[in-house]
Amino acid sequence: MSTASSATPAERDPLAVYQWESRLVVISAPDAGDAAARSQRAILASARSEVTGRDVVTVEAYGDDAKAVAIRRRLGLPAGSFRAVLVGKDGEAKLISGEPLPASTLFSTIDAMPMRRGEMRR
Repeated sequence: MSTASSATPAERDPLAVYQWESRLVVISAPDAGDAAARSQRAILASARSEVTGRDVVTVEAYGDDAKAVAIRRRLGLPAGSFRAVLVGKDGEAKLISGEPLPASTLFSTIDAMPMRRGEMRR
């Protein structure tokens, strides 16, 4: 068992490896078969090229394994219900929803971010 002082950076913040590299859509649910989680995965899969073009990575947190618990703790999410979270490249949550996020909402939010606007100008 690790303590906070002996925990690795990844154990303290499992999302840190993505910071400044990728935007995240975190899907958190009691289990992978959750209907809302399946719906969110389908939404992202149907917009794969747009997701890829915006440097979006999907991170899933299901059940009570250590990684899922750490992700939910990091984002302040409940363990017993679905949440979809858009996390910016800065590592901060930009949108948190109890229902699947539509692709249009994800993309309009991302495209309004200052870092993304800079990327689009290049």
